[in-house]
Order: sequence, then structure tokens, then C-alpha cells
Amino acid sequence: MPRRETIDFEFVESVPAKISDGRVYVSIRFATIIHKCCCGCGTEIVTPLSPAGWSLTFNGETITLHPSIGNWGTRCKSHYWIRDNRVIWARQFSEEEIEAVRLEDQIAYEHHYTEKTTSTPLKTNKVSHNEKNLSGWWARVKSFFHDSG
Repeated sequence: MPRRETIDFEFVESVPAKISDGRVYVSIRFATIIHKCCCGCGTEIVTPLSPAGWSLTFNGETITLHPSIGNWGTRCKSHYWIRDNRVIWARQFSEEEIEAVRLEDQIAYEHHYTEKTTSTPLKTNKVSHNEKNLSGWWARVKSFFHDSG
């Protein structure tokens, strides 16, 4: 299969049993994105969403993932961006560059999660019982729209 230049996307509750070529599956509930490698090799690529990892932008019509997707643990070692449903191909990295990026990623994760567990909680105004039971960013967003009406 030739490498892709565009993708489609679908918001899902959880990962479907069959992953289709050219489709990116986004689970807000599990903060995870999965798709088959855009090079056509068929490898399933998982990108977890987090402040220290990938982020997703949905503008109402298209999705963008940041940063790039470097499939350095796969045989193809493909490297690309997904921007506005387009696949933008990047050059392949050398082994030294891959190791440097892996080290930067590890440092970013450690910094994010160490800072998160050692920071002092912010004092907030009184919170309703329903707000206390919500978990995750998406639940808070849904609650915001539901409660503001």
C-alpha cells in the first residue's frame, strides 16, 4: 500500500476491533489516538494524549496532532506530521537523533509527572457535588456546557 497523504478521523469511545487504513481513531475518554502507520506498512500506532506527550486540535472539521509521529520502534521508521487531516512527511532521523528525542521525551515526562505530584493543590471556591464526581478534562467541558444552559 502506498504511503498516505491524507487521513480521515473518527471519535470513538474505545479502540475498535478493526483499525482501517487511513483512519485515525480518537478516544477522548482514554486520551488515546490509534491509527495504522501512514507509510502503508500496517503497523498500529498508538499516541497517548498528555501535556508531556501528544496534543490534539480539533477545529470542527479536521484534526492536528502535535508533535510529529516518529515510528522509530517499527521497521519502517517513518516520520510524519498530521495537520488538518493531511499527512506531512518528514525526513527519517538517524539513530543518534532518535536517541536524543527519546531522552528529551523521557525528561519531559519525568518533569511533568514529578511536578504534578509535588505541586501544592490550588485552593478553589466551593465545588458542587456533581463537579466533585467528574473526572477528566472532557467531563469538565461537558459539565460546563450542560450547567451553563
